[in-house]
Amino acid sequence: MDYVKPGEVLQTMIDTGQAKSELTRLQLLIRSGLAGAILACATTLAMTASGQTGIPMAGAILFPVGFVIIVLLGLELVTGSFALIPLAVLEKKTSVSAMLENYFWVIAGHLIGCGLYALAYVFVATKAGTDLSNPLIATLVSASEAKTTAYRALGAGGMLLVFVKAVLCNWMVTLGAVMAMTSKSTGGKILAMWLPILVFFGQGFEHTVVNMFVIPAGMLLGANVSGMDWLVWSGIPVLLGNFVGGALLTGLLLYWSYNSRGQGKLAPNAEPAFLSAPAKGSAASVVSVSAIAGGAVSGPAEPIRTALEKSL
Repeated sequence: MDYVKPGEVLQTMIDTGQAKSELTRLQLLIRSGLAGAILACATTLAMTASGQTGIPMAGAILFPVGFVIIVLLGLELVTGSFALIPLAVLEKKTSVSAMLENYFWVIAGHLIGCGLYALAYVFVATKAGTDLSNPLIATLVSASEAKTTAYRALGAGGMLLVFVKAVLCNWMVTLGAVMAMTSKSTGGKILAMWLPILVFFGQGFEHTVVNMFVIPAGMLLGANVSGMDWLVWSGIPVLLGNFVGGALLTGLLLYWSYNSRGQGKLAPNAEPAFLSAPAKGSAASVVSVSAIAGGAVSGPAEPIRTALEKSL
């Protein structure tokens, strides 16, 4: 079986968080730059599919391809690290300063990768600036304004709205990163991580790295969005919301859930009850059932054990 138990997944999350915190700045920049460009490319693919079919969910079904590439190649996505590195900090396998340094350089790499892809895509979509008839141009302009000035128009309610959408987004995104750890096979990883990513994109939640492409691309194409609009109504609240969603709803809740009795000791063999039943005839099943019988029935345990072993 290629299924990995939740307790083992938790240990992998901690080890992965530690490994990410130990990467060099150059590694972080290159890996996050590639990840940003790949996610931006997946975004334009999703927009193309939605536009061609007239079915927005078609784009959501295809968008996870970018996330799959990023995870399978071990690239750096800051939203995934929001759930992993804090666990390594809790286990004292890295420091808060190392975590913050990782986030800084990964975000810088995302901005570079997304920005370069935005320039390249605008050049292609407009046929080197000579044709504005591509329907995706209007889509990017509209999306850029919807992710910034539309929230500004709602005032404080808009700020809360964008924050909550960012929390929900990265809850799903980080679940995708963790779900990839539940299988040892490539196919199993792809299927497992595909599902939560589809959920976030299909509902229009806010992802900081996607926005690092969509908003500047829309601005390049004429969207009525300023740099301050991007920073105040998307950049800061979405980044903070993504951190809360990843660190709390995925990282910490899973950590507390699979920590043995809340005493800081990992339970590496923790698994759902329906998966923990020993195989028929196995030594574990004999010991388990014998122990139960010995504690529940009065009298000599050996005859009971023998009878139970024959029935297994």
